[in-house]
Amino acid sequence: MPTKMLLRLGIFLSLFLLNSIPCKSAVSSIDLGSEWFKVAVVNLKPGQPPISIAINEMSKRKTPSLVAFHSGSRLIGEEASGILARYPNKVYSHLRDLISKPFSHVSKNLESLYLNYDISPEESRNVAVFKTEGGDFIAEELVAMLLKYAAGLAEAHTRGTPVKDAVVTVPAYLGVAERKGLLAAAELAGINVLALVNEHSGAALQYGIDKDFSNGSRHVIFYDMGAGSTYAALVYFSAYNTKEFGKTVSVNQFQVKDVRWNAELGGEHMELRLVEYFADEFNKQVGNGVDIRRSPKAMAKLKKQVKRTKEILSANTAAPISVESIYDDRDFRSSITREKFEELCADLWEKALVPLKEVLTHSGLKLEDIYAVELIGGATRVPKLQAKLQEFLGRNLDRHLDSDEAIALGASLHAANISDGIKLNRKLGMIDGSPYGYVIEVDGPDLPQDESTKQFTIPRMKKLPSKMFRSIVHNKDFEVSLAYESDDFLPPGTSSLTFAQYAVSGLTDASEKYASRNLSAPVKANLHFSLSRSGIFSLDRADAIIEITEWVEVPRKNLTVDNSTSASVNTSTENSPSSTEESDEKLNADGGNNNTSDLAANDSSITSPDTEKKLKKRTFRVPLKIDEKTAGPGASLSKESFGEAKSKLEALDQKDEERRRTAELKNSLEGYIYDMRDKLESGDFEKISTSQQRQFFIEKLDEVQEWLYTDGEDASATQFQEHLDKLKAIGDPIFFRRNELTARPAASDHARKYLNEVQQIVHGWEINKSWLPKGRIDEVLNEAEKVKNWLNQKEAEQKDTPGSEEPAFTSEEVYTKVLDLQDKVNKVNRIPKPKPKIEKPVKNETESSKEKADATNSSSEEGTSQKEQTAADGEKPSTDEKSDHDEL
Repeated sequence: MPTKMLLRLGIFLSLFLLNSIPCKSAVSSIDLGSEWFKVAVVNLKPGQPPISIAINEMSKRKTPSLVAFHSGSRLIGEEASGILARYPNKVYSHLRDLISKPFSHVSKNLESLYLNYDISPEESRNVAVFKTEGGDFIAEELVAMLLKYAAGLAEAHTRGTPVKDAVVTVPAYLGVAERKGLLAAAELAGINVLALVNEHSGAALQYGIDKDFSNGSRHVIFYDMGAGSTYAALVYFSAYNTKEFGKTVSVNQFQVKDVRWNAELGGEHMELRLVEYFADEFNKQVGNGVDIRRSPKAMAKLKKQVKRTKEILSANTAAPISVESIYDDRDFRSSITREKFEELCADLWEKALVPLKEVLTHSGLKLEDIYAVELIGGATRVPKLQAKLQEFLGRNLDRHLDSDEAIALGASLHAANISDGIKLNRKLGMIDGSPYGYVIEVDGPDLPQDESTKQFTIPRMKKLPSKMFRSIVHNKDFEVSLAYESDDFLPPGTSSLTFAQYAVSGLTDASEKYASRNLSAPVKANLHFSLSRSGIFSLDRADAIIEITEWVEVPRKNLTVDNSTSASVNTSTENSPSSTEESDEKLNADGGNNNTSDLAANDSSITSPDTEKKLKKRTFRVPLKIDEKTAGPGASLSKESFGEAKSKLEALDQKDEERRRTAELKNSLEGYIYDMRDKLESGDFEKISTSQQRQFFIEKLDEVQEWLYTDGEDASATQFQEHLDKLKAIGDPIFFRRNELTARPAASDHARKYLNEVQQIVHGWEINKSWLPKGRIDEVLNEAEKVKNWLNQKEAEQKDTPGSEEPAFTSEEVYTKVLDLQDKVNKVNRIPKPKPKIEKPVKNETESSKEKADATNSSSEEGTSQKEQTAADGEKPSTDEKSDHDEL
């Protein structure tokens, strides 16, 4: 079955999974790749598909991940792609992979991709600063621009429904610093990120949402080769039974067992092999020591055409390449066979199998244990790669998912699942794991050696999210470092295992404060860690735990009978020789009560003869202060830096909005000029304008048109609006009079026809609605007469008014008069018919007196009977009974 048909089937099935109750909000997912990004939206607004891909302004389902600054304007997506070949140094790409990376790594990476940007190291974090025409920006700020644009696509796709929440997909190899940087970029963009979702989890969601695993579980490997990276993820799909509304139902779920990757292998690396091959060929053709690799513009043009050539080779055995004016006004034309392309990438095919082999090796599974190997990612379309995978697996490959959109669609389902605004009727449980293992290291003065060593805390594939804590015995301030488990698993560009450092303070003060107390155990610190849903490992909280033992007074055991009551009250205290009490106490808490206890313990004279002293254990939990001391690229943006970045982006947003408004007004002005010219040339305007009026209007049109293409090229929105208003002030009256030539007579005919209807309506009232007040009917007739006289008068004036002047009356005035008259007629017509009066028959005094007497006698007999019955039962009549009797 074709992939597109399967995608449609998946979307169709998802209709049954979404809550059918309309919702006022929507959620989205942003699949942010190194070359492209896709946006999926879940929206329950009636008349729209519940889950779909948002298209951009070019009606395309994926958008280039590009930001450019040119001629004072910021360009994003398709606009930026349009100037890539001409101004490669102004178009910034691969931004996601540059977040929180050291300057040296960014510089080396850009150089390998022939991207010659003007960058410099930032002093505080040693990250790359991109020097653009629009200002200096770090990668987080540029990514924020992409995310803000993506959020705008989601808003436009929902047609007014607010998109409050979103999830952003990330490759598994992104480390803690990179994930925190991406969340900071989303916050700069004003997006509420529910979670960062690993790409393989998004694909697994899309794969399993319309399947039933109650009849059998399965292992599925998702193999993804995108533009810049490759990974293989082993996912276990199963089902479990649970109770819902008293019924046993089967719920599907999946668990990510393992994921392995190569962050430096993707479709782009295949293209670079072709770029090198054709660059060498062109240099040989030109000779004279020419090397087009030194020309950024030439390399940008070559890379753009090579991408197309690679796509052609996926479906053909040979492909041409043609680049006009590639270098020094020279054209370049050549061709390549698929066989030659596969030869150039010979070592890449074997590298592409490594993630798949590692997943199988570490899982202990055999090939026959794998139910399916699903291919996703654009580079998996390369025939040689498919052949190598098929040869290794010994089976046909599975392509049930859309290689471009599966991750975005699956991630949007997860967004709906965890959002408060939208819920799924049918859920697919997701258990993802941390792609990295983590260790903690505690260091401080006088810290025992066994405590200062690294402690393994989080193993690889630990469930997300998770919480854990560690306890150390220590009484002085100390530092905590978080690090990756080993050098075998490090994010690309990371040179140090340590990615976060914290200073924990307050322990020294707390220990000194309670040093004079009777400590029953050494002071210790509890450290609380979390592994968030987004895969970020951090230290969240620290507490000092202090245990002391004090003498307290309790009632004696051998009490007299008079004290038995108090003895029973304190039974729980007497049952044990000592009791424990735990309390939370801040560092600056008043210890007066505790000092009083100590004083009571030392002064026996104040002890009551009915009490005795017992040892009581108390535990104090003192919050400790945590200061993050992370330095370098992994450090978070400071409040000052974040505020400055936010201000810069807001200023750019305002400038973009003004640019869009200017472009719209310019187009409106240009369109108005051409429209008026066409109408003046094709229409008959002699009846409604003089030759002088038409000539004057044409001259003004020519004047503004000349300004538009000369001085108006860089004009502001205000100037375009002023010129448009001036032209409309001249042209609109002419075209209004032209429209009135036909509209006014039609309105007059309508009015006279209704005036005749009014006479018939009044005649019907006189016959069928005699109850209508004559005064109200006269008001209608008088109003109708006024309208008739006004219309006769205005038509007479119009006959004497030249067509080139303002008309005596307009069609709108006529319709207003008619509507007012209709309103009066309707009000009178709705007057209801009065209800007939009902006259009661008059009784004479003799009959009336006789009826009253009979009623009185009847009441007396009933009362006597009731009293007799009550007396017979031996009871007195109650007040309530009497009251009821009186009412009767």
